Amino acid sequence: MLRIVLFLVLIALAAAGAAWVADQPGDLVLTAGGFRVSTTLPRFVFLLGLFAAAVVLVWSILTTIWRTPGRLRRRRHDKRHARGRHAITHGLLAIGHGDTALARRHAEAARRHAPNDPLALLLHAQSAQLEGNRDEAQRVFRAMAEREDTRLLGLRGLFIEAQRADDAVGAVMIAEEAIKLSPSSTWASHAVLGFRCARGDWSGALAILDSNLSAGLIDKQAYRRQRGVLLTARALELATMDRDVARESVMEAIKLAPTLVPAAVLAAKFESEAHQVRRAMKLVEAAWLTNPHPDLAEAYAHVKLGDSARQRLQRVETLAAKTPADKTGHVEGQLAIARAAIDASEFARAREVLAPYVNDPTQRVALLMAEIERTEHGDGGRARAWTLRAVRARHDPAWTADGYVSDRWRPVSPVTGRLDAFQWQTPVASLPSDKGTTIESSAFEEAMLAAPPPKRVTVAASESQAEPPVTAPAPATVPAAQDNAPPMAKEEPAVATAEPAQPAPEPAESSPPAATPVFRSRADLGKPAAAPIPAVIPIVRAPDDPGIDDEGPSDEFTEQIGTPKAQAGGWRGFWSRWGA
Repeated sequence: MLRIVLFLVLIALAAAGAAWVADQPGDLVLTAGGFRVSTTLPRFVFLLGLFAAAVVLVWSILTTIWRTPGRLRRRRHDKRHARGRHAITHGLLAIGHGDTALARRHAEAARRHAPNDPLALLLHAQSAQLEGNRDEAQRVFRAMAEREDTRLLGLRGLFIEAQRADDAVGAVMIAEEAIKLSPSSTWASHAVLGFRCARGDWSGALAILDSNLSAGLIDKQAYRRQRGVLLTARALELATMDRDVARESVMEAIKLAPTLVPAAVLAAKFESEAHQVRRAMKLVEAAWLTNPHPDLAEAYAHVKLGDSARQRLQRVETLAAKTPADKTGHVEGQLAIARAAIDASEFARAREVLAPYVNDPTQRVALLMAEIERTEHGDGGRARAWTLRAVRARHDPAWTADGYVSDRWRPVSPVTGRLDAFQWQTPVASLPSDKGTTIESSAFEEAMLAAPPPKRVTVAASESQAEPPVTAPAPATVPAAQDNAPPMAKEEPAVATAEPAQPAPEPAESSPPAATPVFRSRADLGKPAAAPIPAVIPIVRAPDDPGIDDEGPSDEFTEQIGTPKAQAGGWRGFWSRWGA
């Protein structure tokens, strides 16, 4: 609306000016030397306007002609840039869905149309990576690392290629250079932190952690936890070399991460050695309430030096009572009680706490039951059966990180280098599934576990053992008659129950008690007892068989006549057929 009003105002002013010029009387005379022009004012104004329009038109034509080459160059450049952007866009999309040939074509087009574009270099490098051409990818990443705008991106690509080539030293050098350029690079700080932890450079790892906190890569709570992990790792390494530094480190670690199991165990050990029993117990209890662990129970049992096994059992029972029965870690307390009860020879107590878990035992439960059978009764058979069951039993919780199972705690994951990755949990491979068990229990295992434990019988020195009654030998074990013996008279078979066997005379001295058998037969298995195998199995012949003397007297006439060689058997016939 305002523009329309202004346009109307300008038209009115122009019309008023033209009317004023037209109303002016008189002539306008221009004199230049001998040249003299006389005209009216309206005509002069009109001619002046035509002259100005002509000048402007000529100037515009000349300017257009002068600027035409530049405009053509810019238009050609814009067209190339548009084609390059189009190739880059579709090339990155081809890389996204894994089309190697299409990505390569678009990368070549982008390199022709936009050779200096950072995204064209990135497309070229990624297409080379997709094809598996590592040399070409490294060459492009080096070119990107030399440019100011793509230096970090090039270092990132070189870092990935070094990791693929298993060049850990080269990868860390590249990451350290990236940290110098940009301390907030997450991938670089993560790589350098993992490398320094793997090398045992805990001071350098702590410095990187402080830099991450300053750069805002981690929050305060994560910083406290990770610092506690690094201090604990340094304390565990220096526990036998520099105990003062180890004690200082673990005490700071337990303040930053009071629920960290290795820190609590080591701190409780140092406090126990300093006779600070109550403080050591509080440290273990704080970690136990969050994460029940067998190492915590072991440290709690031995927190007071010189205690007996029964006193350690009472202390472990106190610690286990702090975990409710509905909590996942309740079983750790029961296993700790069983372990302490075995050490205190309280086998009934150990069996009582393990009773709810023997139907579906884990490996630790089965091994504890095997130790109970071996220690309490000296029953090697049942102990071996429980050991076999431990092989097939479910796995217990272990230190696990990224699918890697370790027998001890570690500060970083050996798979990904992630800090504080290990957790006390059941490995994924041992979790139950709906496919059912693939290994069935053996009959020996069931027999050993179902049979009652044997009882040891001690025999007094004055008592004597009676030998078992002698029964008639089986017909199969009757020795064979001689070859030239006359036929034996037929006798009635002896019946063992007709006449009781006479006991043998008592020995002068009592023999030692028989050892507990390792294998015992079960009556409920329904299997017949195997017949005893004699030491010597005789060759039984018929009574009317006179026998053949294999080594009879030599006969010259028989040797001369003999059997034809062609009809001879054995090795003689074999050689005779070959002309020997």
